[in-house]
Amino acid sequence: MSSRSPIRVARRSPREVVAAGLRSTLGRGPYRLIALLGCATLSLAPLANAEKSDREKPIFYQGDTGGANLGTKDGELSGNVVITQGTLTIHADRIVFHQNPDNSLSATAYGNPVSFREKRDGVDEYYEGYAQRALYDGQKRLLELFDRALLKKSSDEIRSNYISYNAGTEVFKAEGRPDSKSAETGETPLGPRVRGVFQPQAKDDKGAPAKDDKGAQPKQEKGAKDVTATPKAGNALPLKADDSIAPPSGK
Repeated sequence: MSSRSPIRVARRSPREVVAAGLRSTLGRGPYRLIALLGCATLSLAPLANAEKSDREKPIFYQGDTGGANLGTKDGELSGNVVITQGTLTIHADRIVFHQNPDNSLSATAYGNPVSFREKRDGVDEYYEGYAQRALYDGQKRLLELFDRALLKKSSDEIRSNYISYNAGTEVFKAEGRPDSKSAETGETPLGPRVRGVFQPQAKDDKGAPAKDDKGAQPKQEKGAKDVTATPKAGNALPLKADDSIAPPSGK
């Protein structure tokens, strides 16, 4: 029997495998490449929308009185109403709500005031809304606040008689509308004005040494004393008398 030499399989690096795949794809026409890029985009989408998973959670609702239609997935509640879905929470005196086909929540809420709270995308922070009436469209992630409205994000806030907020883009719009009713005792009427405040952003300590563009502290020149160095323990700093501040001699 004649001996056969073993078959050797050449190993290719990951970079070579990717390059070969691209050459094969480009050889099959531009539509193939567009489809490939589209699949890559869809595979990355869940990473960017991780905080939008509230719609995948069940909707819990409770109130003093009310009812719901299990077939159409809508209902109405009155008295100390609370609705939650994931990080989303609504407190109101009365709510008309509906579960959308994508399982998101849409609701019209009335209260004194209505309170709305939901976690922001990608960060451990919440945005909050308060008003006499609120409309929330879960499919568009759009919140509208009417009459004595307040929108807060951390310590930043805006007040108006109408505010809309898109949770997907984090863009708000406000309109100065006349008050629908007189302000309560001790409350300043908003009137047809928009008011808000952006708090200063956190900065580095002023006493810290300046850093270069790469984040490193600048090097000291040769022979210069290090004024930031901490004295070693046990070595007391010498004190010397200063004649310029000596008490005047007695006359």
